[in-house]
Amino acid sequence: MSQAPALPRQRKPAPWWRTAVIGLIALLINLPLINALITSFKTDAAIGLSPFSFSGGLTLDHFSAILGGTKYNFIGFLANSAQISLGSVLLIMVVAVPASYAIVRMGFGGSWLLQIITSLRLVPAMFFAIPFFLIFSSLGVYDTIVGLVLANAFINLPLALLIICGTLRELPVEIEEASKIDGAGPFRSLFSIVLPLLAPGLVAVGILVFVFSWSDYLFAVILSASNAVPVTVGAAFFVTSAGIAWGNLAAVTVVSVIIPLCFAFFAQRYLVRGLSAGAIK
Repeated sequence: MSQAPALPRQRKPAPWWRTAVIGLIALLINLPLINALITSFKTDAAIGLSPFSFSGGLTLDHFSAILGGTKYNFIGFLANSAQISLGSVLLIMVVAVPASYAIVRMGFGGSWLLQIITSLRLVPAMFFAIPFFLIFSSLGVYDTIVGLVLANAFINLPLALLIICGTLRELPVEIEEASKIDGAGPFRSLFSIVLPLLAPGLVAVGILVFVFSWSDYLFAVILSASNAVPVTVGAAFFVTSAGIAWGNLAAVTVVSVIIPLCFAFFAQRYLVRGLSAGAIK
């Protein structure tokens, strides 16, 4: 007599205190952003009275001020940040994908090359700041989008190689061997067969590099003066000798954080897949 199939075990819901603790931790982590969001909608009089004061009601004056009502070109700062972040992602993809394929599949550099490159991630970024300033000034790329793209790509390249190499090691090599039998060379195998399979890892790299490049402040403040100022440095222009425009500064913070936050939110499942396929295993 055949036995009835066992029913799947139902997972017990998490206890209420665990949910409460997670919610409290999330609240504490996001408290600065929540405070900036609240401050951005308050009047200047309410901001000066108390952090919890809403006298005068809510206002959108600070957002209208940064988007066109002030002498600071905030839209230009956002455009610079977008160009720097997207340029860094594009440059890293062009360099990291062939490099990872050469290291993993062709054995280029042996086992030490990837270790040396990824160890650069442990070096503080300040170590490269002054050499970059001297080199970029002599090459004529100081205070340019190109210079900041090169700096951010250099800093984030070890992380990109680590993730892509890890993802590439998880792919079965038999697929590429079959393509070689059909007459495909290394470049054809890379771009026609391997590249589509690397999509989760590439998306993860793109998200991380975009967010890190967008939030960079060190290289932005050292390698820019006026033409290539990103939003992280442009926000500091609201701190003047006459005082700090807290409302405008909070509005700048909210707008500059929402863009990469939305970008990461809509692509989070690809980020998790890419990291679990390569860097964590």
